[in-house]
Amino acid sequence: MTQTPTASSGATITDFGIDTTAMSTSEAVRDYLSRLRAGQLGSLPALLGLVALVVMFSILSDVFLSLNNMANLLAQGAGQTMIAMGIVFVLLVGEIDLSAGTASGVAGAVLAMHYVENGNLLGGMGSTVFVLFNAGLALAALLAALLRIWPGVAVSLLGIGLTFSGVPANPWIEMLLALCVGTAIGCITGFLVARVGMPAFVVTLALFLTWQGVILQFIGEGGVLGISTSPVLNKVANGNLSVLGSWLLFAVAVGGFAAVTLGGHFLRLRRGLVTQPTTIVLFKVTGIAALGLAATALLTVNRSNNPNVEIRGVPYVVPIVLFLLVVGTYVLNRTSYGRHIYAVGGNREAARRAGINVTQVRASVFVVCSSVAALGAIVYSSKVGSVDPQAGGLNTLLFAVGAAVIGGTSLFGGRGRVSDAVIGGTVLAVVANGLGLLRQPAAVVSIVTGLVLLLAATVDALSRRRAAAGAR
Repeated sequence: MTQTPTASSGATITDFGIDTTAMSTSEAVRDYLSRLRAGQLGSLPALLGLVALVVMFSILSDVFLSLNNMANLLAQGAGQTMIAMGIVFVLLVGEIDLSAGTASGVAGAVLAMHYVENGNLLGGMGSTVFVLFNAGLALAALLAALLRIWPGVAVSLLGIGLTFSGVPANPWIEMLLALCVGTAIGCITGFLVARVGMPAFVVTLALFLTWQGVILQFIGEGGVLGISTSPVLNKVANGNLSVLGSWLLFAVAVGGFAAVTLGGHFLRLRRGLVTQPTTIVLFKVTGIAALGLAATALLTVNRSNNPNVEIRGVPYVVPIVLFLLVVGTYVLNRTSYGRHIYAVGGNREAARRAGINVTQVRASVFVVCSSVAALGAIVYSSKVGSVDPQAGGLNTLLFAVGAAVIGGTSLFGGRGRVSDAVIGGTVLAVVANGLGLLRQPAAVVSIVTGLVLLLAATVDALSRRRAAAGAR
C-alpha cells in the first residue's frame, strides 16, 4: 500500500527515505541514488572526503593511525566542533553568526578570571568594568524578556547572582558562569538581528570586534590566565573515562541509539506510517554498533609511550560531544521548536503566515549558538590550559563555521543537521592533525583548510541549483 508523507508522520525521512511502506531494499537504494543525482547530497561529500583524508594521511605518516594520535585527534577539534554545533541552528534559519568565536572567548576569559582571582571578579575586572559587565548581563535579561525567551532571562540573571556572590574558585561554578555569559551574549545578538532588524552579518561582525576588545580588557595585552592547575578544568579536554566507564558509555550510547531507532521504526510500521526498509535500519544500527565497539576497544588499550605511565579510556570530550549531538538532534527532529526553525529557514514569510513567531525563533537560535559556544570555550580552554587575548579569534570562528558547512549544512537556510557539524569538525581536525604530523607550516594548513571550505560551499551551491532545477 502506497502512502504519501504528511506533516502528521512526525519526522522527515532522510538518507534512504521512501514514500511507501512497501518499497523493497533495492528500490530504496535506487530511490536514494536518484535523489543524490538530483542534488540532495547531505553529508555524503564530507564523509567521502573524510575517508580519503584518513587514507592519505595514514599512508604519508606512520604516526597518524596510532592510538595516542587518534585519542588526541578527538580532543583537538572538540571545542571548535561544539561551537559549530551551535552555528548550525543559526545557519538553518538563513542567518550567520560571525561573533560566535569571540563570544566563546569572552566566556572563557570570565571563567579563567574567576578561577585565577578566586571568585573575586570585582578585583579582577576593576569597579568600572565590573559594573558595566553586570549591566550587560542585566540588559541581556531585559532583551530576552522582551523577546519572551525565558531561559535567556533566567540564565542571564543567574550570571549576575554568581558575579556578585563572590563564591571562591570552583570549577563547576566557573563553567556555569561561562554558560551564563554565552547565553547573555546570544540574547543581545538575537535582539539586534530579529527585533531591531539589523543584518546578521553586520551585527555579528561588529560584535566580533567588540568581544575581541572585551577579551583584551579582561586579560590585558600579552597576558594569559592559566587554568591547568585546576584538576577538574584540566581533565575536561585532557582526561579519560575509566575502562569500565568507557564500556558503559558504549553500552548506553549504542543501546540507546538502537532502542530509539528500532523502536521508532517498528512503531511506524505498526501504525502504517512511512518508514525506511527494515534491512537498511538494521544495517545502520549494526554499523554504528560495530564502529563504536572497535573505537571503544582501541581506546581502552594503554596508549602511553612511557612504560611507567598508563593512559587508557575514552576521552571525556567524547561523551560531552555525544550529549550535545543527542540533545541538538532531538530538539531539531522531535520538537515543535525544531520544526519551526526549519520552517523559518525554508520560507520565512510562509512560516509567519502559518502562525510561527518568526522574530522569537530567529532570536532564539543566536541564544542557542552563543550558549553552545560557551561550552566550546570550556573545552578548548581546558585543552590549551589557559585563556589569552586571542581566544576565540579568527581561526576559531572560521573553523567553526567551516565545520558546519563542510558537514553539509546549507548556507542558504532550511537544510542541515547537528551531526553535520560533527562530521565537518572531524574533517577539519584530520586536516590540521595530518598536516601537523607531516610538519607542514601554518601557511599550508590555512590554504588547505580554506580550499576544503571553498569546495564545500561550491558543492552546496551546485546541489541547491540542481535540486531547484529538478523541482521545476
